[in-house]
Amino acid sequence: VHGEPILILVGSGNNGGDGLVSACHLNDWGANVSVYLTFKRKGNDERIQEVIDKDIDVYCAADDDGYTALKANLSKSTLVIDAILGTGKSRPVVGALDEIIQLVQQAKRERSYLGILSVDIPSGLDADTGKFDGSCLTADVTVALGYPKTGFFCFPGATKVGKLEVVDIGIPDSCTDGISKNLITPAWVNKMLPIRRMDSHKGTFGSVLVVAGSERYIGAAWLACESALRTGAGLVTLAVPKGIQHLFTSGLAEVTYLPLPGSENLNVEEASALIMAEAAKYTVILAGCGLGQGDEQSQLLRRIFLGNPFPNIPVVLDADALNIMAKIPEWWVQMGNDVVVTPHPGEMSRLTSYSIADINADRLGIAMEASALWGKSVILKGPYTVVSSPQGEIKVSPFVNPGLASAGTGDVLAGVVAGLIAQGLSSFDAAVAAVYIHGAVGEYLKIEIGDAGLLASDLLIKLPSIMRKIKEGVLQFG
Repeated sequence: VHGEPILILVGSGNNGGDGLVSACHLNDWGANVSVYLTFKRKGNDERIQEVIDKDIDVYCAADDDGYTALKANLSKSTLVIDAILGTGKSRPVVGALDEIIQLVQQAKRERSYLGILSVDIPSGLDADTGKFDGSCLTADVTVALGYPKTGFFCFPGATKVGKLEVVDIGIPDSCTDGISKNLITPAWVNKMLPIRRMDSHKGTFGSVLVVAGSERYIGAAWLACESALRTGAGLVTLAVPKGIQHLFTSGLAEVTYLPLPGSENLNVEEASALIMAEAAKYTVILAGCGLGQGDEQSQLLRRIFLGNPFPNIPVVLDADALNIMAKIPEWWVQMGNDVVVTPHPGEMSRLTSYSIADINADRLGIAMEASALWGKSVILKGPYTVVSSPQGEIKVSPFVNPGLASAGTGDVLAGVVAGLIAQGLSSFDAAVAAVYIHGAVGEYLKIEIGDAGLLASDLLIKLPSIMRKIKEGVLQFG
């Protein structure tokens, strides 16, 4: 940082105090630091005095007609440190503060190399909701003090955070006891992943029965089965109508099959009886990927799930299974199994009374509400995927990746969830670990091939290697 021209924007509260401390340290390290007070600070401010004693230039917005000093400093600086408003922000960003932020944003547009670093939170952003009133600085990097804030993972605020860095400031662990919302970390996932003993056999790692696939959606079932195997499940069986089984066999050599009775049309009564007779042999059931939503498929799921015919077998419901359940009043009451549901916002809208806009505006809150009402674990997919438990625990994915916004990636995620349950994880822990693993694979592929043109099948071959990196504690991006 020696000789680096750095401008620090300082507010009137504790966040501004952090900016003043930063100014002193950066000055000691040889940077060419200037401080701009966006608000006057209280009299006898020892931190201001320390800055002055170090001969650091200090300007005040109240005395800066036309923001002449601000503009001059912005024109020569390579880094702006935003220490204006912290998590205690309660006022809308209007008036002089709005004008200051707009000048910073204009300077960034004119000189793209100008870096903006926000201390703890971008000024103007609501730490709890991700909303902002008036202006909000768009940071290149946000250095969160102690812990990330919920608003970092809610839109539109998530677009303002830039690269997130979390630094330890010595907050005792006891201060976070009882907090139910947490970011998923590789260290947490590492503790969850099963150990594969040398004396293991395929039965050690459980079995997955997949009720999925149709003539129109062959790929969805293929991706779900393959991802369960790639995650480490010992055996995967695909229950599919006998008349279309041949469409799957060439691509799924390692999968076994449960041919369901029927030729052109599925024989629902016989098919459901067969599945229920075979279900006890399996550790977990995954249903819905590419299944279709016709009357036969709807009747099949009603017969095999409603009334809780096998209460001790966990179930993962994805895609068409969710849309079928959405048409059944209080389906969750009739389905007492240990269940994971995996809706995207559109499916969540059909399952609840909320619009897609309402869901995206409060993803954490609505996921938590749905889990509590249904008594099921919920994976609400999308940017910063949310996982919630019936007990009110929330885990948030650290990944947002437009490369995963393509057909089939959700089927891969469902297969990973089922594969982890098969290996002994609880439904909620499997859901959380799967979301992280799935996101990490996507992040690696984004680095390798970009965020456009990524195919769901690209994820499959990378699953084992990413899980190995997590287990070895060497997962890194970039």
